[in-house]
Amino acid sequence: MIIKWHKNFQKSYQKRILPHKNIDSKFKERVIIFINNPQSSILKDHKLKGNKHKYRAFWIGGDLRVSYKKDGNIVEFMDIGSHNQVY
Repeated sequence: MIIKWHKNFQKSYQKRILPHKNIDSKFKERVIIFINNPQSSILKDHKLKGNKHKYRAFWIGGDLRVSYKKDGNIVEFMDIGSHNQVY
């Protein structure tokens, strides 16, 4: 699996996640789980609806989510943040 970061994801990550070391470490932990087992129940992975119907999302913890799109073996993280920020 190849993971790419969309430019919007990079901005959101630097603004919303990186300043909080405990959240950043939780994100990294979830990404490892995602790489090893994308269907893990811990991630609560689900398909999105509406104008983001081409994306999926997984849970980091609390209200934090990562939205992504998948094309074969390539996964592109699109956004990260709270439920309202991502959806």
